[in-house]
This record gives sequence, structure tokens and C-alpha cells, in this order.
Amino acid sequence: MRAQLFPLDGSPPIEIKKDMVLIGRKEECDVRLEHRSVSKIHCILVKTDGLLLLRDLGSTNGTRVNGTRVRRAALLPNDQLSIAHFKFRVSLGPDVIEDARANERTLHLNSIEAADLVQQSPARADNDNASHEDDKPANGHLQCNHLPDVYPDQGTNSS
Repeated sequence: MRAQLFPLDGSPPIEIKKDMVLIGRKEECDVRLEHRSVSKIHCILVKTDGLLLLRDLGSTNGTRVNGTRVRRAALLPNDQLSIAHFKFRVSLGPDVIEDARANERTLHLNSIEAADLVQQSPARADNDNASHEDDKPANGHLQCNHLPDVYPDQGTNSS
């Protein structure tokens, strides 16, 4: 899968070549965004199974997907990603060609919907012979994450 971040300011696109990409201000980061609004280690992108997953690493100025501040998210083509004050459009797929599905956006699922998708997964059906006991929580259900993926509204402060 080819993944790119297209800066909305017209700068050259950033190719996400590695399966795990660290983004921040530090010299050791794979993608360096040199501005004081970006945390030293801001967020991480992971390419897996045709998805681009994002995890904010406790950054000061936050990470937003389509305007919503998130701790983590699955990115879809044409999602708008904001890392502090930097804004990007996400491009995924085999080509760099513009995706015709401009209205497609990240889908937020609750734990019940996620459990249903896991049970319907083709990979799970193909591997029914293999033991999945190690993959399941002790109670057999998905466990609730005590930290929500999206930050709660913080009153009138919308920045």
C-alpha cells in the first residue's frame, strides 16, 4: 500500500515508506516537522493490512483528523490530518492518482460494532483451524478502553 501526506500549503508530499513512522521535532524522527508547535515526539503512523493507523503520543498541541482532536484513529483516503499547525491530506492506495471518493471519511465505531467486524473478518474465517485463544480477552469480549479515542469537548476552547 502506498501512503502519502499532501501538505495543504502546497509543499512537496511526504511519502510514508516504512511500516512505522515517528513524526515530531526530534532529529531521530522519521518525519521532522521543525516548528515549536510540534512536540519533540508528536505522533506515530503505522501501515498495516491496508490501513494507516495514527496514534498521538501525548503531544501538547494535539493531532486532529477532520477537525476532531484524537488520541488514535484509522486514516482513510482524503482525510485531513492536522499535526499541531501543519495540515495534510491523506492519500492511500496503489497509485498517487487522486481518489474519486472525496466524501469518504474516517468511521468511528463503538466497541460492539468493532466486535461485530472482528467476527466477520475474512482473515478470521480463513484461519478457523488455527487457535485464537491467545487473541481473546479472558471474558471473551472486547474490553472497553478507559481513554476515549476522541478528546471530550473542552468548553469554548476550540483550538
